[in-house]
Amino acid sequence: MHKVMSNKWIITLYLLPAFLLIAVLIFIPLILSGYYGLMNWDGIGIMQFIGFENYIQALQDMKFWSSALHSFLLAAFSTLSLIVYLAVALILASKIKGTNLLRKIYLIPMLLSSVAIAQLWIKVYNPTNGMLNSILMAIGIENPPEWLADPSIVLFAIFIPIIWQYAGFYILIYYAALKNIPDTVIEAAKIDGATPLQIALKIKLPLIMNVFKVTIVLAVVGSLKYFDLIYVMTGGGPNGASEVMASYMYKLAFSSNDFGYGSAIGFLLLIITLIVTVIIRKVTATKEEIEY
Repeated sequence: MHKVMSNKWIITLYLLPAFLLIAVLIFIPLILSGYYGLMNWDGIGIMQFIGFENYIQALQDMKFWSSALHSFLLAAFSTLSLIVYLAVALILASKIKGTNLLRKIYLIPMLLSSVAIAQLWIKVYNPTNGMLNSILMAIGIENPPEWLADPSIVLFAIFIPIIWQYAGFYILIYYAALKNIPDTVIEAAKIDGATPLQIALKIKLPLIMNVFKVTIVLAVVGSLKYFDLIYVMTGGGPNGASEVMASYMYKLAFSSNDFGYGSAIGFLLLIITLIVTVIIRKVTATKEEIEY
């Protein structure tokens, strides 16, 4: 067996199906997206090579940069929400009453599709009979806002269900990381007189910091390419106030039938995401990694 597994040709043969699958599902579509961005094409007819005109146009397109700003705001909002998720995970990982019930409740959004969540929150935000405005009117606010129709607040109104949707995912990651900390470490800290807050801040957090860094990358990258819930709830409106890069790309390619320009936007989205990922990895990198 060792002789077989040390054979480079055998190893290559075993890895070839995986490489082919990755190439077909990831690399080839990425290359084609960049290629289509060089064309003037409606997605059906004959393609016309126009060079980098689509990319130059995208860099001069204020709607694209406005949608990029919205995507980065969502990324920043999602990153800040990780602190809340971590705090919830710390509570769930501690030995207090009701944690078993809470662990079941926070997983509910993960069981729902984005379309179902979008429809749910559309009902919540309904300006006339929605739950949120009904509560606001019950406490004396006569003219509550139209959450999804007001350009000044629609973006942040959409952020709330997005954060709620992925809460269970990140809490589950943090909870698993916290549970992986040996009990002997915690018990030793308690013997030394450490308070629960000191244990959380000075022992648990440093030991799961690598996991926290990974979730930052996941939150930022996921936010930059986010599409489905925003598209269902507002379609990027009103007047582009909730447009993000992915929804802008979709509209150009499939609503305006400008597949070449939409592909250019998609390829720029890929480049921006890669650059941001590299920057985050550089900023959060440390020379010494905590081991236990």
